[in-house]
Amino acid sequence: MLLKDALHSAIDRLTASGVGSPRLNAEMLLMFTLSCDRAYLYAHPERRLTAEEQTRYEEAIAQRARGVPAQYITGHQEFWGMDFIVSPAVLIPRPETEHVIETVLDLLQLGGRVPSPGAELRIVDVGTGSGCVALALTKELPQAEIHATDISSAALEIARANAARHQLENRVQFRETDLLQGLPLAYFDFVVSNPPYVGESETDQVQLEVRKFEPRNAVFAGPTGLEVIERLVPQARAALKPEGWLVMEISGSIARGVEQLLVDWVNLRLIKDLQAVPRVIAAHHRQ
Repeated sequence: MLLKDALHSAIDRLTASGVGSPRLNAEMLLMFTLSCDRAYLYAHPERRLTAEEQTRYEEAIAQRARGVPAQYITGHQEFWGMDFIVSPAVLIPRPETEHVIETVLDLLQLGGRVPSPGAELRIVDVGTGSGCVALALTKELPQAEIHATDISSAALEIARANAARHQLENRVQFRETDLLQGLPLAYFDFVVSNPPYVGESETDQVQLEVRKFEPRNAVFAGPTGLEVIERLVPQARAALKPEGWLVMEISGSIARGVEQLLVDWVNLRLIKDLQAVPRVIAAHHRQ
């Protein structure tokens, strides 16, 4: 089969299956199959796929037509300009989560805390998943001491693999634990997290492929969506140094609830994403 025919057939199949952006998905999976870029696809429409390439491409398209996220098929997702390995054991990194990184860097600049060589800056990423937040902060803050926790050993395997492929494995201390259990008290300057924050009542509003294929305990927190954050806030207070910051990704539906949980914190900041939806909340811990 010619490349152009395989591509057109894949677009038709994905369209019929109701997959969003069918051309983009078909092209991305063909680039993955052929280990090429988009320019190659357009420059070689008459290129004939081998039998093996055609089989692998058809298998990838079949998975995507069933709703399997493209990132789980290719095993990769870009975040903060870095390529991350992903699997169904971890939540797929999303562009909105980059606001967490931006918020930490902004708070450091505002507080005059950009670390210089030898400075002590300690950050812990709670529920690290693929490690995308921890490793992005490690990349941006080469003098910082970075920790990352997750309750899932399978997720930590992925996070460690990502640290190794970015040659940052000696910069991040990974720990399997529930939130911040067992970590030192009054030790960290920042506790950051993209916790589960979707309520069970919002299930129907979550994309079907997220509900079916991404790890449920990384998406849903409980009946209201606040359950994990309710446990994280007091643990963060105990783990933070005086005047340390808690920075969390949230959703608009729980923003008021999270503000109530942080009512006795100070300098509360609510950061909106590009769609003007509350996306990150930051609060200052002052004893």
